[in-house]
Amino acid sequence: MELLIDRAAGIDIGKRLAVVAVRTPGAGRRRRQEVRSFGTCEADLEAMADWLVSEGVTDIAMEATGMFWWPIWNVLEGRFNLMLVNAQHIKKVPGRKTDVKDAEWLAQLLEVGLLRGSFVPPPVIRDLRDLTRYRKRLVEDRVREGLRVQKVLESAGVKLSSVVSDTLGVSGREMLEALIAGVRDPEVLAEMARARMRQKIPQLQKALASSRFRDHHAVMLRAHLDHLDHLDAAISALDGRIDEVMGPFSDQRDRLRTIPGVGKRAAEVIIAEIGVDMTRFPTSAHLASWAGMCPGNNESAGKHFSGRTRKGDPWLSGLLTECGWAARRTKDTYLAAQFWHIARRRGKERAAVAVGHSILVIAWHILANDQVTYHDLGGDYFNQRDDPARRQRQLIRQLEQLGLTVTVEPTAA
Repeated sequence: MELLIDRAAGIDIGKRLAVVAVRTPGAGRRRRQEVRSFGTCEADLEAMADWLVSEGVTDIAMEATGMFWWPIWNVLEGRFNLMLVNAQHIKKVPGRKTDVKDAEWLAQLLEVGLLRGSFVPPPVIRDLRDLTRYRKRLVEDRVREGLRVQKVLESAGVKLSSVVSDTLGVSGREMLEALIAGVRDPEVLAEMARARMRQKIPQLQKALASSRFRDHHAVMLRAHLDHLDHLDAAISALDGRIDEVMGPFSDQRDRLRTIPGVGKRAAEVIIAEIGVDMTRFPTSAHLASWAGMCPGNNESAGKHFSGRTRKGDPWLSGLLTECGWAARRTKDTYLAAQFWHIARRRGKERAAVAVGHSILVIAWHILANDQVTYHDLGGDYFNQRDDPARRQRQLIRQLEQLGLTVTVEPTAA
């Protein structure tokens, strides 16, 4: 094969050890190869970088091995052309699996241009990604803790959730605090209802009357509520930090928010996952494929097999699907019309994924072009595309299937 890179290196990464294979020009047409092992502490990695510089290495490839590639990438970033590759794309012939062989194989593939690099965003986007992903985990923990509160109440026979939509709202939280403090009179507890909830005082008295609420339940409730308060404080602190990091990208975030179904937090996650430099994705189709938001292509011997979406970025694909569900509730928008247009034929789940794909394509165009915001095609977009005569025949046929005789007359102009 044609040699594309004269001085290349491949790194096999482990938790405690990194094996580096360097391939450089040798005598005649032969290639010189040298393999060394280094520790993964910062001093060892700096020594590895110095050796690579002394060898004149320009390009380095490494596998995405868990989180252990992060420190090596951080030390080498800016000094060499780095390529992070998916381990599934470079599987070797079985039977020759060693760290040294893996490093040599990476270097050999790299020098002939047979590796495809993964998307690694710049440091500021990586920091933002850490923040948004951890915030999502905390929000999920808060939901689980709320369910634990419901479990304790059901165990104690308190049916507050059967009457109140938000058990942890202002009124519900005050009732829970009173239960923990020792108040057991259902009439006193029900009087803590506020605003429109006061209309439900008779139902609340019945739901809060429980003789099975014991000190054990009060202890458990106290622990769960304290944990909820801690999570709320942590989420609020993360929100503030995310707002600070998002400062340079506030314009892109605000333009993404013009898309129906995309709020402030969703726009932040989109930027955190794909960045703002769309030159990394030549087209919106490349981005959709990378995110796992497009149908798979699986054909063999002229037969088409399952076209389910491939595995992509779960943080981004999950968010886009949520945005698809949110967009269906918007009024007189193209995305809502697209959702129901697909849902009638393929179901709501597939429709949500399809709308999520459309949102990602729109986001690519907004980020790839400065000063561009979302322009809606209108909720009647699909109706305008339909052939009126064909639509008329469909409706007549449906009425005739109900046993009706249909006479069509045009309305007066």
